[in-house]
Amino acid sequence: MTVQLAVGARSDVGMIRSGNEDNFFAEADERRGVFVVADGMGGHAAGEVASEMAVQIVARQLLTIASVRDEGAAHKVAQSLKDANRAIYERMLAEVDKQGMGTTASVLMLSDNQYLIGQIGDSRVYLLRDGALAQLTKDHSYVQEQVDAGLLTPEQARYHPYSNVITRCVGASESVEADIYHGEARPGDVFLVASDGLTGMVDDRRLQEMLLARSGPGRIVDALIAEANSRGGLDNITAIVVQVAAVDAPANG
Repeated sequence: MTVQLAVGARSDVGMIRSGNEDNFFAEADERRGVFVVADGMGGHAAGEVASEMAVQIVARQLLTIASVRDEGAAHKVAQSLKDANRAIYERMLAEVDKQGMGTTASVLMLSDNQYLIGQIGDSRVYLLRDGALAQLTKDHSYVQEQVDAGLLTPEQARYHPYSNVITRCVGASESVEADIYHGEARPGDVFLVASDGLTGMVDDRRLQEMLLARSGPGRIVDALIAEANSRGGLDNITAIVVQVAAVDAPANG
């Protein structure tokens, strides 16, 4: 079973912040791709520690999954995020300068003709298919809850003063539940995994235009980061772009 993926990934400090609290992991071979974006929070570089721990723990566990079709693959993704949560939470309790640290985590696995996503926080995974862009994940945020309740429009949510307040993260409490999503991957699909330093600065319509560019994923990532910085670059910016060149459907499916 093979999959052909072209990948670009980069993190940028942005125009305002002095340090980068984002971390990412991106690795693809002919069997599968594993991609993680984590956006940390907490003073004294604690956010940087939290996001780095989350990426390392999750990626290490996901690399043991041969295929997203494996029995228990979704459970392993959820468990990897729970394990990261536990490790970060225990370190926060043990170290005075790590109080309040935590991180978002958006995880994408691609293999065969399937994708599998684990989600905690407000980093995002998008899919561009047949020219249309869809946000596959749902933010765990105050403004998303207000949108769901019909109290804010998505446009109002973008510019709300509490737009950066998240309601679920990795490491802030003793336990956490990840949202799990899965679906079909097709040749020509383009996936974007990004921190809110990108999606908070660049709206979905512009993301769609840029992901449609006929260039390699590395150049698209560079363009996305440049676009976020040109609009103010108020936060750290991390983007992974994955272009699906080919997928083999399983012989029995």
